[in-house]
Amino acid sequence: MSRPVILLTNDDGIEAPGLLALVKGLHARGHPLVVVAPASEQSASGMHLSLRKNLKFEERDDLAEECRGKDGPILRMFSLDGTPCDCVIVALDGGLENWVPDLKPAICVSGINQGPNLSVDVMHSGTVSAAREAGLYGMPSIATSLSTYNHSDFGDSVKATIEIIEASLSILPNKAINVLRPLGSKRPYAAKSDNDRIIEAFSVGDLMLNINAPENWTSGFQTVSLGVRWYHNAIELANAKSAGYGFKAARIVDEDIPGTDCNAVNQGAVAITPLSCWPNNHPLGVSENLLDLATTIGDSGLPTWLS
Repeated sequence: MSRPVILLTNDDGIEAPGLLALVKGLHARGHPLVVVAPASEQSASGMHLSLRKNLKFEERDDLAEECRGKDGPILRMFSLDGTPCDCVIVALDGGLENWVPDLKPAICVSGINQGPNLSVDVMHSGTVSAAREAGLYGMPSIATSLSTYNHSDFGDSVKATIEIIEASLSILPNKAINVLRPLGSKRPYAAKSDNDRIIEAFSVGDLMLNINAPENWTSGFQTVSLGVRWYHNAIELANAKSAGYGFKAARIVDEDIPGTDCNAVNQGAVAITPLSCWPNNHPLGVSENLLDLATTIGDSGLPTWLS
């Protein structure tokens, strides 16, 4: 049986070191890949869409050749001059069917991002938003980040991310089963046990994973909830008369709350946070109870349903 295809995207752009490091790592392990990523950096773009604009796409054979191992599986790479969410929508709503009709992804992975996507960051992040958009379109999804700007050594982040991707693929069908959500909001949950309900929610795109690797990985994995992070003094007044303002490097304060992503990363662990792709009060939103169960940590540090 052929191995499942992975769809990759990001918000740092198709030439970003984090994305290319993950492509190389996955390809070296024999995973078929298709990449649809922004042509340029789109950090903090959230779920922004490019409306009333034709989006130019280009196949990047040069990057694929750079990343491709000898005698490895298929690798196709495309850039789109749009946002991360544009890339996911174009890929899943006809792009892949036109460009690479034989490639049917099992999962979408967004990243590896340069910089943290912890706590409130998930509201602004293009990386997380791309994974969430994939979920809205019915595809299992993961967002992954290296939670520092102090270095760009993605080795540990690649290793941790691949371990979580491969654990996810082990519980998923070889092809995503709910792309474009053919039954709309009427899709029933056939699973009976709590564990099966969580896997079902992940499989149909209602539940996603957000990964944050620490600056220095010294403490395994932790499955955790979102933490509390504050950004102080983020605005700089450039000119008092014209009231010109600009963003600058903020002073970051994390509240020390055990069992949260900020706490885990600050302890040197890779934080894994299950998130509902939909608002909680949406008919497809993951219930608070199921989300709590999905965040139960196993002996390996991964969620129990992935362990």
